[in-house]
Amino acid sequence: MLQGLRTIVYYVGDLEAAKEWYKKIFEIEPYFDEPYYVGYNIGGFELGLNPDDSGYSNGNHSITYWGVENIAQTFARFAELQVEIHQKPENVGGNIWVGSIFDPFGNVIGLIENPEFKLP
Repeated sequence: MLQGLRTIVYYVGDLEAAKEWYKKIFEIEPYFDEPYYVGYNIGGFELGLNPDDSGYSNGNHSITYWGVENIAQTFARFAELQVEIHQKPENVGGNIWVGSIFDPFGNVIGLIENPEFKLP
């Protein structure tokens, strides 16, 4: 049985560049930092960076959405940092908004503002 999202791993090729990018964009530091894997705790869920991108093509065919409190403010900050936008924020019903960005390695990072979703 599925227990819910635990970890998303992005395959990045250049681990040092990826660590700097994620640190700058999301203002986070890793809790686990080794040459073969870097892990971040984001609200109790794991974002992992793996430098071995052999066998992977750039980008994804699915999107994992990370929660944000205010998507408009988040995307305004991304604009200041010149982050490449994959999908501008759009309303998908009620008070729920989604949008997505690219990291420099071709991964798509989804962001969602959903005031209805609360962790227990």
